[in-house]
Amino acid sequence: MPFVRHINLANSDGQIYCCLRNRVVKLDDAQMTTFCHGCKMFDGTAQGKGVVCCWNDARSVKDPHVAVDPLLEFKQNQLKQIVRGTLLLSV
Repeated sequence: MPFVRHINLANSDGQIYCCLRNRVVKLDDAQMTTFCHGCKMFDGTAQGKGVVCCWNDARSVKDPHVAVDPLLEFKQNQLKQIVRGTLLLSV
């Protein structure tokens, strides 16, 4: 899996998908201080509009990947591929 830069733009409710916590979170000072700044995936802010994170993405997405819908991003990141022998399964 390649490392992909994810530009996570906050929605109208100020929420983003957080890969570290695997949930949709409010991007506020508490999130930034408690989680983002100590996260090895954190790669900066998105000019005050969200955060940039870099992590191995199993999906086939462009680099950089711009996420504008945190709930959709969460749902898509719940799909995991399992390789069993020569058979590829999605669960």
